[in-house]
Amino acid sequence: MFYYISGKLALLDPSFAVVDAGGVGYRMSISQTTYSLLSRNANNVANGNTTLYTYMSVREDGIELFGFSTVEELDAYKLLITVSGVGPKAAIAILSQMTPQKLTVAICSDDKKAISQANGIGPKTAARIILELKDKLAKTSFVSEDTDIYASEIAQGAASSNKLSDAQEALIALGYSRNEAYNVLKTIDTSALELDEIIRLALKKIMK
Repeated sequence: MFYYISGKLALLDPSFAVVDAGGVGYRMSISQTTYSLLSRNANNVANGNTTLYTYMSVREDGIELFGFSTVEELDAYKLLITVSGVGPKAAIAILSQMTPQKLTVAICSDDKKAISQANGIGPKTAARIILELKDKLAKTSFVSEDTDIYASEIAQGAASSNKLSDAQEALIALGYSRNEAYNVLKTIDTSALELDEIIRLALKKIMK
């Protein structure tokens, strides 16, 4: 019904936002990702307006409006709710845990652990998300060329060994960005190395 709503951000809460558009206050449930973006940008919008892309959930127990700060997050949300057992609240929980790009990488690398960290998402649901969405990702707008190439390479490595993805997670846990971890790991032939050797070699390369 509504593609987006643009107006003054009248109220911002970690779980919802209210946008005043033409004197009408639209209450929208939001993810932590959208909340963080709105919080950072609230004081930087010259005219005081904000835009949220919307999805209206109509169920027997009521109607709820969801708002997203980017089209990519909206697309990810609509993709998630196509999965059996993943409802509006579960999809918001997943997008509160990770950005659309990180979700893409998690799905392509069969990373059930990352997805199941979302509130209310268990390993079985995470596995179902991966199974049902992996082949659909290439058709979505939030998969950029760089993300798609990265996810594909990680996925291919995971098919024969989890060492590469484990090393990536270890580097991210140590404070390095996803791009830094990826760029250094792609320069290392991990096939003949143990995980601790890969991490040590990666750290040496990063600190040069």
